[in-house]
Amino acid sequence: MDHVLNFMDYYIFTPLVYPVSWPESDTMRQILSLWIITILGAELLYLGFGAFNFYYVFDHELMKHPQFIKNQVLQEIKLGFVSIFWMSFPTVGLFYWEIKGYSKLYDNLYETSEGVSGLLLSICGFLLFTDMCIYWIHRSMHHKNIYKHLHKQHHIFKIPTPFASHAFHPLDGFLQSLPYHLYPFIFPLHKGVYLSLFVFVNIWTISIHDGDYRIPGQLIHLINGAAHHVDHHLYFNYNYGQYLTLWDRLGGSYRYPSALLRKGPRDAVQNMFSGLFTLSQVCEAKLLSQAIEEKLTLQTEI
Repeated sequence: MDHVLNFMDYYIFTPLVYPVSWPESDTMRQILSLWIITILGAELLYLGFGAFNFYYVFDHELMKHPQFIKNQVLQEIKLGFVSIFWMSFPTVGLFYWEIKGYSKLYDNLYETSEGVSGLLLSICGFLLFTDMCIYWIHRSMHHKNIYKHLHKQHHIFKIPTPFASHAFHPLDGFLQSLPYHLYPFIFPLHKGVYLSLFVFVNIWTISIHDGDYRIPGQLIHLINGAAHHVDHHLYFNYNYGQYLTLWDRLGGSYRYPSALLRKGPRDAVQNMFSGLFTLSQVCEAKLLSQAIEEKLTLQTEI
């Protein structure tokens, strides 16, 4: 993040925003600058890539599903926008520690003895570490004493759009993002790779909410995609993973995607309009989903 801060100082903040008398090394200036960079970057990434996915990837036929709520897209954007705003404050604290040198981030590829091979291993380590941590954090959010206060806001959206990706309670969203920030305090990681991975994980989060259920055949049992994640929204106790299905398999929470069995949301919409589903069956499906959610709040699920 120090490279981004230096770039913004050189081209924007120093000549255009702050008075010349305010040193670039001043703590308050650095914190304020990091906050501006973080919130603008996160909001633009969310709205920009979210809008791209919504208009060019998301199947708008899903909006005809009986569990797609009124004004859902607007609700998702409002919640996502507010969540990112509040999440930015603790995130800036972590970024500040990074630029002060408390992390294990490094500039030069050959500062470590492993070189390129070490860099590639660090990328794999980052993905495996964050996938494991997010699985358990996410699953803990479904505990009866936590779910109703935090994670339930995200599960309002049974048929999510890309804008649901960041539509969390701010504390829920920050806790699930925490592993991304903790990794470079524990393991060495190149600064450029860290920034790239930070962008990647945000794009991935948007993509698993985009309603594109296609997965290459050989990767169905390995990659946690939108087909897996929509079942998490619909059935709650399954597919908590972020990138991979590994921890869902180990934790007994894996569910083969219903969308790939032609029993998913898109199939439900098609069946409704082809006359295969009656109105009573549609209502029954909605009541079943509500019953599952109510049961979830009454059970201990870790």
